[in-house]
Amino acid sequence: MKPELQFVPIDLRAWSRGEVFYYFSKMAPTGYSLTVELDVTRMRETLKTSGRKFFPAYLWLVTKLLNEQMEFKIAEVDGQLGYYNTLTPLYASFHDDDKIFSLMWTEYDDSFPAFYEAYITNQIQHGTHHGVLAKAGQFPPPNAYTVSCVPWVSFGHFAVHSYENKPYFFPSVEAGKFHERDSRLYMPLSITCHHAATDGWHVSRFLETLQTEMDAFEKFL
Repeated sequence: MKPELQFVPIDLRAWSRGEVFYYFSKMAPTGYSLTVELDVTRMRETLKTSGRKFFPAYLWLVTKLLNEQMEFKIAEVDGQLGYYNTLTPLYASFHDDDKIFSLMWTEYDDSFPAFYEAYITNQIQHGTHHGVLAKAGQFPPPNAYTVSCVPWVSFGHFAVHSYENKPYFFPSVEAGKFHERDSRLYMPLSITCHHAATDGWHVSRFLETLQTEMDAFEKFL
């Protein structure tokens, strides 16, 4: 089921994280990133058996788990701090002909099969459109966050820090090329966050749950 988009205001003075948020957003604006290695063996086998692609499953699972923590969904709308009830993945749609990508998005759905079909439909309808935005005449929704991959490089670290002098507190997630070791398949994954919104605890919880759910992805089919 596709959740109806809602923006929930936050009272900075009443929020338990209020002082920390103010410090890292106004006094010492800080971002951080880290990269881990995830075992994708079981998830890839599960998807291959079901005839589904890995990339949209990766988009959906990452978004699902980010949506479970309010701190990853912090935003500022018309000067009001708050959080969206759900995030939507904004990702790269690569063009083989000119080796340039366009930005594509598929609205999050609680159901993986429904999200997967919407992803495939988007690729069919807009995947060949060249331009910054794949959906000509449309703009990404306000709850869109960046999540993508660099499938040609198995990196040890990847970082993106660009806040462009405007309040932006969503995380950015980037995956890399699979590599094999000891008969297992691994994928590097980098997450970049604004320190005002999240700390290491939030990221560790996300990453631990991500590995657990990757290992049991069959329950979402």
